[in-house]
Amino acid sequence: MTHETLDAGAGALPAEAIDALERAATSAHRHEILFAERAANIKQSAVRDVFDVSMRPGLVSLAGGSPYLQSLPLERLGRTAARIITEQGMTALQYGSGQGTEELRTQVCEVMAEEGILNAEPRNVVITAGSQSAQDVAAKVFCNPGDVVLVEDPSYVGALNTFEAYQAEVVTVPMDEDGIVPELLEAHVAGLQGAGRNVKFLYTIPSFNNPSGITLSAERRQQVVDICRNANILVLEDNPYGLLRFDGNPLTPLRAANPDDVIYLGSFSKIFAPGLRIGWALVPAHLQRRYYLAAEAVTLCPPALNQMLVSAYLRDFDWRGQIETYRGLYKERCDAMLAALEAFMPAGLNWTKPEGGFFVWVTLPEGVDTYPLLQKAIDAGVVFIPGAAFTPSDEPSNKIRLAFSGVPPESIREGVRRLAPVLREALAAL
Repeated sequence: MTHETLDAGAGALPAEAIDALERAATSAHRHEILFAERAANIKQSAVRDVFDVSMRPGLVSLAGGSPYLQSLPLERLGRTAARIITEQGMTALQYGSGQGTEELRTQVCEVMAEEGILNAEPRNVVITAGSQSAQDVAAKVFCNPGDVVLVEDPSYVGALNTFEAYQAEVVTVPMDEDGIVPELLEAHVAGLQGAGRNVKFLYTIPSFNNPSGITLSAERRQQVVDICRNANILVLEDNPYGLLRFDGNPLTPLRAANPDDVIYLGSFSKIFAPGLRIGWALVPAHLQRRYYLAAEAVTLCPPALNQMLVSAYLRDFDWRGQIETYRGLYKERCDAMLAALEAFMPAGLNWTKPEGGFFVWVTLPEGVDTYPLLQKAIDAGVVFIPGAAFTPSDEPSNKIRLAFSGVPPESIREGVRRLAPVLREALAAL
């Protein structure tokens, strides 16, 4: 995945030039030979690349998938956090269980029940530092160098970077408007296994895929699991957005009917607060111990204070009502983005129409590389994420991801208005 310059300041160097200087400085040092081979696969996420840029005054950021925290009862949460430290500080500020507190693991099962996972047991839940950490543990436990991990095309950049860091080969499976195409998944698996490749798991974001916003249809969900089960491939189901379906009727997760074949990853980052870095993995009982020990080896224990604050939120606050608020708020913003795209974008583009989540995926005509357009967009006062970030391929991408979650409707409209001439100019150059 190539990176153009992301610094709009005077005298900015392209990212390639900066990388070359860093490599030269590193290679000149005698410690260069001490790096493990996997260190070469550890990359900066393109989403993180633009994070600082997105904070600049005057820019409209359609880049980061940030939840709208202003709708939370912050003053009351502040009093709750103070009370936890004052009254339970010896527990909140001390080491804790490596698996997470029993209270939170029990509550996590209640959260999953809202989507239809009714048979989860707290003993099979492992609390993690967000679902990003849960992905890392899965790759560590299951992947040897050269093993294959299947992912949707496109897929979450953080997961791609994690799998590549463990020296797995990431193979993409095509999607259409209804998600993974089962027949293509089956063909990919047969081809890989027929060639003697060791396919470990399918990583999927079935509800409101990041970056595309596409949802795996209810009709295909069991088909996907059955294909993987028949090939002895695990399913790693990442579901941070599932409860944020606009109509309030989330699709049943793959894990619900498949407790032995699906590792389910959840997170409080999208339904509560990402800064707390609390997520979880619901692991099949026969895999739980090794998964838990691998997680403990990384973090020793998830932060007790943060867990206790999440537990208090789930126990004492109307978290279901807050999710309902989020659904309405994000639907309004998604509608604003779709309306702005319709109003301002040139002919020849198309985009997804998500039913939940945070993102819209825009496709330009073949031949347009959206990475060089990022700097032009920054100059125009708007930021997006180029599509090349969401694939293991180094080929140019004609896609862009636009996030609507953290931006008010009027700013979304202005951001799309600023972006339109940049894309129109790119089309004119074809």
